[in-house]
Amino acid sequence: MENSVGLRERKKEATRQAVHEATLHLTVEHGFDHVTVEAVADAAGISRRTFSNYFTNKEDALLYGEERQIRELVRLVRDRPAGEPAWAALRGAMVEFTSQIPPLERDWAVRTRLALRHPSLLARQLANHAGMERDLAETVADRPGPTGHPVRPLILAAGFLASLRIAMRTWIEEAPDREPAELIAEVMDEMGRGFE
Repeated sequence: MENSVGLRERKKEATRQAVHEATLHLTVEHGFDHVTVEAVADAAGISRRTFSNYFTNKEDALLYGEERQIRELVRLVRDRPAGEPAWAALRGAMVEFTSQIPPLERDWAVRTRLALRHPSLLARQLANHAGMERDLAETVADRPGPTGHPVRPLILAAGFLASLRIAMRTWIEEAPDREPAELIAEVMDEMGRGFE
């Protein structure tokens, strides 16, 4: 029974991923406003009804990959050793996270950035990032480290997310030959000096 449930879940995940990738591809190719749910379903090889079983709309499908990664990263921070200081837990979770995902391709990152230039997607992405910042702050709030103002966990979470943005922008715009994980580690080490 467990094997059939596991297989079913893997098939569902593969379908979600295929729909996400089809949405991204079509958005980059045609622009978000010109992509229909029907076109996405066709590109993913599923029916319109099947699309609706997985996603409410094309925004959900396009942002699925990012939202899944956000949940995984927050989980990794939560699972760090209890006595680990906050910044060390954030950095350690990021090292673990980058070792689990396939190597990022520069073209994928550029395409994703282009796809997310639509105002409704940017608003949704900002909401996702605000939620992630809140979840990360809650996760590190009780970790050892310098005590201080009650907003310190929020500052740590914001600094962490700023580190990721800076590293990814540097990779895409200035250092395409470098490994993203290496850049993330460098930027986090520099940012972390203010949290030690």
